Amino acid sequence: MGDSLNLLPASFADFRRAAEKRLPRFLFDYIDGGAGAEVTLRRNTADWEAVQLTQKVLRDASRMDCSVDLFGEQLALPLVLAPIGMGGMSARRGEVQAKRAADKAGIPFCLSTVGICTLEEVGAVSDRPAWFQLYMLKDRGIVQEILGRAWNSGVRTLVFTIDLAVLGTRYRDIRNGMAGGLGPWGRLRSGPLDWLLHPRWAWDVGLKGGPHGFGNIAMYVKQSKNPRDYLHWTGTQFDASVTWKDIEWLRQVWKGNLVLKGVLDTDDARQAVAVGADGMIVSNHGGRQLDGVASTATMLPRIADAVGSDTTLLVDGGIRSGQDLVRALALGAKAALVGRPWVMALAAGGEAALSRYLGLVKQDMRTALGLSGAINARDVGRGVLL
Repeated sequence: MGDSLNLLPASFADFRRAAEKRLPRFLFDYIDGGAGAEVTLRRNTADWEAVQLTQKVLRDASRMDCSVDLFGEQLALPLVLAPIGMGGMSARRGEVQAKRAADKAGIPFCLSTVGICTLEEVGAVSDRPAWFQLYMLKDRGIVQEILGRAWNSGVRTLVFTIDLAVLGTRYRDIRNGMAGGLGPWGRLRSGPLDWLLHPRWAWDVGLKGGPHGFGNIAMYVKQSKNPRDYLHWTGTQFDASVTWKDIEWLRQVWKGNLVLKGVLDTDDARQAVAVGADGMIVSNHGGRQLDGVASTATMLPRIADAVGSDTTLLVDGGIRSGQDLVRALALGAKAALVGRPWVMALAAGGEAALSRYLGLVKQDMRTALGLSGAINARDVGRGVLL
């Protein structure tokens, strides 16, 4: 988990550096990168850092409590491991390891439609239900089959991604041959040579971590041999014609909690409430879709002012620390999701490293609560902001 000096990772940046050394270039860039010039990707983190907390003294900090209630479930801290496409490629059967770490931390894990591990694999980890994230496919029969499998695997909270009508232009993926356009150089970068340069990953994941397809849709994808083939299939099957009418249909089909992921506009937020969503995630897809849009830290308080009393608000994009969790609560969210942090930590050292990262986040949140005077996560409001 440490570098050549055996230093223990203490922050997201430390886990990220370790992941960069271990992962093949194409995979690290796929996880780490954003759309276009990555302006929004940088804004996401910078704008959370710009949210200033107050420092208040002589408050009784002996009984700090990071726990919150979310959709009828008690979370040990207001955090959810976000759905990440190909997240399971960061370590051997990565989503299973992530689910175990989330269980130990007392928080939910959300499996992606295009995750490596199946709903059944993740569901077998424990009795604690996972969340599941859905992309709308053109074949609604397949969608209903997947939803049935999710329900039978214990899923009761469905996260539906609504900001992928078209795929963002991701320069890093193009350069590495993940998105086409570079011919043999791209294929070489994401092929055997890259594996040879990262032998630990090649052995642990490449050779021992299979199968490497998107487990939840593998039965529908014919003649595909690797994640890039699956990415091509999903690119042709994602339904770009989805509108609010389809959300109404989904609301009728899905019996559990329905959370819409990708809201970045107050009018869209009001429409999400109107169609009966139980919650929404203020999100710009981690800066991976439309570059140049506002950060989630900027939009969260505006959306909270518009619909915060009518729904359950969550947020993702740029959350890196326990202080960021307090900032998110102060600006109107009930909890936050992290994507890159859990995948980077898992890549750095598997389940143990991810558990360490989550422990650091909790300790950092306790520090922020204790020194801002909030003490209890349920009591955090804008009063803790400068």
